[in-house]
Order: sequence, then C-alpha cells, then structure tokens
Amino acid sequence: MTMQRILSEVRRFDGVLELAPEAGSAFPEISWGDHFFYYAPDGRVPTNRQPYATIVTTDYPDDVQSRLGAPDRWRLNIHVGSRVAAELVGHALGGSGGAVPDFGVEDVFLPHPLYGAYGWVCIVNPGDATLDRALQALADAHAADRRRVERRTAAE
Repeated sequence: MTMQRILSEVRRFDGVLELAPEAGSAFPEISWGDHFFYYAPDGRVPTNRQPYATIVTTDYPDDVQSRLGAPDRWRLNIHVGSRVAAELVGHALGGSGGAVPDFGVEDVFLPHPLYGAYGWVCIVNPGDATLDRALQALADAHAADRRRVERRTAAE
C-alpha cells in the first residue's frame, strides 16, 4: 500500500513525467516494475539529466546491497542534495570514515548504496517511520528539478 501512496502523491505534482517500464515494453527487462520521475511538463523524457527520484523493485547487477530480490522488497531513491541527505541519514555523506550501513534495513533513511556521495538517499520499504518525511523529500526534489529546468530554459 505504501508504494501506491507514494505513486499517488508524486503523480499529483505539476509537470511530473513518470516512466514505468512494463513487461514487453521497449525498456530493459530488469527495469520492468520500476518507476522513474522527472519534471518534464512537455511529456518528453529528458536526455540531459537523471530522474530526481526512482522506485526500484529488483537488484541491479552493480546494486545488490538492498537485497531487493527477496519477495515484497523495493526501494525508494530520492535526490535531496548533500545537506538534506546528511540531515536525513544523520551524518555527512561521501566521507571515508564511519561504518558501512546495512543497506537492506527497512523503513530507515540511508545514503544510496551507489550515489549517496552525490546527495541521494534511499529507503527500503518505506513505512510509518519514514513515509511522511519521504513524501516531503519527494515534493522538494520535484521542486528542485523544476527550478533547474526553468533556469536552463531561461538561459537558452
């Protein structure tokens, strides 16, 4: 139910473009069931930037630490920037010190296993402890992506 709530909320954002590859689509099979979110009011997939948030439902070859191959596991990933990421996970990201977290723990903000140093956070199976803050982080990430797009458009 939580994934549906997140999808419902994000789909209400103005100018949101959601890519949701399905079985039989032109997208790679590994991405079927995942969701990718952009600010793209023209409805076209951007070619010059990454999504601001994703939901992944399976392990990728270079990203298995969240153990998404187990039943009913999925992960929300959000680009929040380094400052907010440090607030959400409780420490600065990208440093060489500190213990490596258990990226498979559920309902906890963690640095993204691959992109944490770039201001990405993740939550495996968001729930009561993280859902409200995750929804706010998604709204903020969407607004930040919108500002970037508007700045680039104004500069053209």
